[in-house]
Amino acid sequence: MTELISTPYTQLLDTIKALHDEVEATCILKCLASQLPLLDHFADHRPSLFWKKLCVNPAIFDKILDQISSHPVFQNQSNNKQLPISIQLAIFLYCTGHYGNVCSPEDVGQWAGVSIGTVVNCTHHVIAALLDQHDKFVYIPGVHSEEMWHAWAFTESRTCCAWKNRVFAADSSMINLYARPGMFGDGFYDQKACFSLNCQVSTESR
Repeated sequence: MTELISTPYTQLLDTIKALHDEVEATCILKCLASQLPLLDHFADHRPSLFWKKLCVNPAIFDKILDQISSHPVFQNQSNNKQLPISIQLAIFLYCTGHYGNVCSPEDVGQWAGVSIGTVVNCTHHVIAALLDQHDKFVYIPGVHSEEMWHAWAFTESRTCCAWKNRVFAADSSMINLYARPGMFGDGFYDQKACFSLNCQVSTESR
């Protein structure tokens, strides 16, 4: 009789232990799967790989981080503290810098080793902080201002004389190129892993 009682109990304990071991292993695997720690190494030794993941170089990442770190969206009174702002920014940049399935919350979460909800929250936090910077960084100088003359000169030096008076451009259809351009080749690499150009409509500033 004792054996009839103890056997199911022992089986239950074995099942609970097996579940515990599986959950523990899953948590460890999740921590190991996060690629966020690699960003520090990339920033110091392989900045091209840092740029490939976040679409900005380490210096620009640090400047963006400094600019948004004081925003109140990253402050809360909850016992569950937010992730460090640098991680939230990295998750946001990875998400916005990729295309298709790679930028889905599930895939971003797997890359960062966080939950889907955390990906969504980080994205919302950083967007709110960036939008509040709009008036500080989006500035259109007057047509006859010194800044506009410098902009014309810069545009002409980097493109051609015919484009120097053009300030705004609207992107549209992608036109694939036969091969990587010889000048500024990486700048033509798009989210679909092709070298391409956009059809553009520009406006003259004068």
